[in-house]
Amino acid sequence: MSRGSRLKETLTILHVDLSVYISLLHDCTSNRALSKGKLLHAHITQIGKLPYTYLENALVNMYAKCGSLPDAHRVFDQITRRTLVSWTVMIGAYNRHGYAEAALTLFQQMQRLGVQANHFTFTTVLPSCGHLALLEHGRRIHTQIITSGFQSDVVVVNALIDMYAKCGNIENARSLFEKMADPNVVSWTTMIGGYAKNGHAEEALKYFSQMQKAGVIPNSNTFVTALSSCANLATLEQGMQIHGKAIKIGYEYDVFVSNALVDMYAKCEIIKIARSVFDKISQRDVVSWNVMIAGYGYNGHIDEALKLFLEMPEKDAISWNSMIAAYAKNGYVQEALKLFYDMQLAGVERTLNTFFSVLSACDNAAVLKQGMTIHEEIIKNGLQFNVHVGTALIEMYAKCGSLVLARNIFDNLHQRNVVSWTAMIAAYAQNGQAEEALQLFRQMQLAGVKPNLKTFTSALTACANLAALEQGKEIHKEIIRNRFKSDVFLGSALVDMYAKCGSLEHARDEFYKICYPNVVSWNAMIAGYAMHGHGKEALQLFEQMQLSGMKPDNVTFISVLSACCHGGLVKEGCQYFDSMNQYYHIAPTREHYGCMIDLLGRAGRLYEAHDLINKMPIKPDTSMWGCLLAACRTHNNIELGEYAAGRILELDPENTTPYVLLSNMYSEDGRWDGTEEMRKMMKDRGVKKKPGCSWIEINNRYTLSF
Repeated sequence: MSRGSRLKETLTILHVDLSVYISLLHDCTSNRALSKGKLLHAHITQIGKLPYTYLENALVNMYAKCGSLPDAHRVFDQITRRTLVSWTVMIGAYNRHGYAEAALTLFQQMQRLGVQANHFTFTTVLPSCGHLALLEHGRRIHTQIITSGFQSDVVVVNALIDMYAKCGNIENARSLFEKMADPNVVSWTTMIGGYAKNGHAEEALKYFSQMQKAGVIPNSNTFVTALSSCANLATLEQGMQIHGKAIKIGYEYDVFVSNALVDMYAKCEIIKIARSVFDKISQRDVVSWNVMIAGYGYNGHIDEALKLFLEMPEKDAISWNSMIAAYAKNGYVQEALKLFYDMQLAGVERTLNTFFSVLSACDNAAVLKQGMTIHEEIIKNGLQFNVHVGTALIEMYAKCGSLVLARNIFDNLHQRNVVSWTAMIAAYAQNGQAEEALQLFRQMQLAGVKPNLKTFTSALTACANLAALEQGKEIHKEIIRNRFKSDVFLGSALVDMYAKCGSLEHARDEFYKICYPNVVSWNAMIAGYAMHGHGKEALQLFEQMQLSGMKPDNVTFISVLSACCHGGLVKEGCQYFDSMNQYYHIAPTREHYGCMIDLLGRAGRLYEAHDLINKMPIKPDTSMWGCLLAACRTHNNIELGEYAAGRILELDPENTTPYVLLSNMYSEDGRWDGTEEMRKMMKDRGVKKKPGCSWIEINNRYTLSF
């Protein structure tokens, strides 16, 4: 006889008290035993125990927590004498199943019927406001909480902090937290999570540190949030310290903490330790596998990611998305697209994140056609007007260099939020249309949309590209006026803007304000020193960067080699160039070879520069030969200069640089016949020297001066 049959027989024989029924329903709820719960419901109905509000409330709760929202709703509709508990349980059921709007509507219906909310109701409905980012609704509920006298209830205040944080109003969240007499572990964790979710990872880690100083012991959720902040900042040392604390407190084998550790180590590019943590998880859930796949993808280990994906005992949509994202991040466009279609064939429902992942694979002009194919799939699925999908399309077209198509998507969005505005501003800023970026930034503000940190970062990038110091300063003042806590990305953008606008002192000040500088921050400051001719300071900062444990990337070495070039540090430049492959496993790119050719050329080591061009694995372009030609002019080597000029004209016959530089070299050497010959060749070939021009900023507007 089955356990369900035995239960039915027992209930039929015995006269069961109502409290026993409620207890049995609670057991079904705790064990997520839906079939037993339905059997019990049928028996209660059969023996006439309904309607009875306590039992009905317990049934709604059982169905909701066992995953059957339709049954929960049906029982709720049949309750003739609904109590506050009835309403609260049903509001919670909607929230638990992701129907935040329905939960909020039900709360408003309850109030219209004159039912007064208590602290449980308030804590149940506030997540709806947070999920929908309905700040004004949340504020109105906050007012009701104060009127009802629950403003000092720690659970209610925690829910309010969470709501304000999820609505992006971190200042109100912090204000409530700071007024708490005795914040508990949930209060601290909610505040840390609020900062983390709003992109303030540094502040999140500060609060984590303050929490421990206050003597509050972190829980599993606290560790997960703190480790996530370390992952986002790639702060390995702090992440390892938090790992040590988790072990000390007893969370070493907690699956949620372990998953966060895998993510943190992977994003700090210590993939071996990430895998070691993964292997030690005794009861892996699907998240464990997904995080490890994503970690391999992040670190470029595609084969390992695929092996793990194929080994997974059970895959969900996130597993497929993680593998698609891994392919996308590493430039495997066709593989990402194939998996995208395989996912559909496997019967796995494609989510918004699926489209985001596959769109991220289309990140250059060569794969624009594939990006347009995905766009067609989006239209087929009716998602083209979704603001999040629209934003992803804007970013895709911008990366593919098609700003016209990006702007067309932006203009046709039915609703625009700060993220979509920011995506379009960034598209212009990153594609050399800085003036358009700043114009759109002002249009956004006139439309009443408040910029976020990423918006300001993109606007500052545009100012940097235009060397528009005054407008950059105005935007900086705006950031301060709005009390934005500068994060590492905004701080890096400020460093870059001030450096490129010629204010090295301001750049240095902003750099040292960044609590946890990332590789972009270090690169911006090193580049700032380099472009201003402070070669030794740039190299000193590079040494500091390495001592801090930050791993340099290929951009770092461009700045370092540039610093050596401008500072005449030939020996150091050669050493750093050799160390790229030898110690850091970074293959030199066209830009690195260009720096070295410039460095050797400026030092008069022309034939070494020429040898480097001939031996490098990259086909030389006009800029490399042009660099050698300019050095030949400086050091009066006409023979090698003529050779370099010939190579330029082979690649670009319309290029005026060889004619002009050779003409100048001939005239400086008194070879007027050569000068005349260059002018005649230009005339015969119809080549005209283009006039020089520069941007001039007048009253925050930019005009070209020739």
